[in-house]
Amino acid sequence: MGTFSLQPVDKCEVVVLVDNYIDVLLPPKDGVTRPPLARGNMIPEDTILAEHGLSVLLRLTYGGETHLVLMDAGYTDKVLPHNLAYLGLGLEDVALVVMSHGHMDHYGGLVWAVGQIKKKPVPIVIHPNAFVTPRFFKLPDGRNLRFPVMDREAVEKAGGSFEEHAEPSLQLDEHLLVTGSVERVTSFEKGMPNAYMKQGDEIVHDDILDDQGCVINVRNEGLVVISGCAHAGIINTIKYARKLTGMDRVLGVIGGFHLSGPVFEPIIPDTIDAMKEINPKRLVPMHCTGWNAIKAFEAAMPEAFALNASGTTYQF
Repeated sequence: MGTFSLQPVDKCEVVVLVDNYIDVLLPPKDGVTRPPLARGNMIPEDTILAEHGLSVLLRLTYGGETHLVLMDAGYTDKVLPHNLAYLGLGLEDVALVVMSHGHMDHYGGLVWAVGQIKKKPVPIVIHPNAFVTPRFFKLPDGRNLRFPVMDREAVEKAGGSFEEHAEPSLQLDEHLLVTGSVERVTSFEKGMPNAYMKQGDEIVHDDILDDQGCVINVRNEGLVVISGCAHAGIINTIKYARKLTGMDRVLGVIGGFHLSGPVFEPIIPDTIDAMKEINPKRLVPMHCTGWNAIKAFEAAMPEAFALNASGTTYQF
């Protein structure tokens, strides 16, 4: 596979619409804008919300115009519309939707979100394996925790048009790269050992091959890599972004790194060592990264690190 000519953008903003955490008292810093403490009166519903899910709005500026991309849509159809209204934002002018993978904490608000977008049909870039069913976790007590299935028909009825790509694809006049299935080359990132799916009549391990990320080339600055959960491994995702673009410099890494819990916490040191070698200017672990990993990243890379919360905007 050759390199992709990812065209540069003049500016990239990442607005976190939904994340696991909320903290309205976090201070801003260079390139990091926090949401307002309140819009008016300090009443109970006058706050931004959080849930175990992820949704980000990408604002990519090039050619004198700003183009909007929605990546993922949170766990429910409650938090995404609430937070958009709180931030004074809308999805009407979104040009493209990208789904990082087919898990429920990333597509919960998709039907609602597609319905808000003016120009129909709404292109939704997705890996074909996102529709695999059934998928489930095997729990230590022997139970199977089954994943709900994305309602493809409801999304299409709302105006969505799925564009299925297993391979990397350039979008937005070649200003956005969606990785497709990420190559897995590191020795320590092994995926989710308790994830399974049905394949024909067999129950097999689910490698979550639909896991994919977004890559933006900020002019004269480097790559911004955005993951959903990085089930393929966040270091694998960055390495693949570098390989696909032929660019080594990484400006920012944002998203879920899936380093939470006893299965994944042992690889936190290896992940941090690799991230320090990559040396992004801005590092934002969020969603499924886990608190122990987040604390470790802050201690290891304090200048690059930013503690995320719903409503935060990152400027590149």
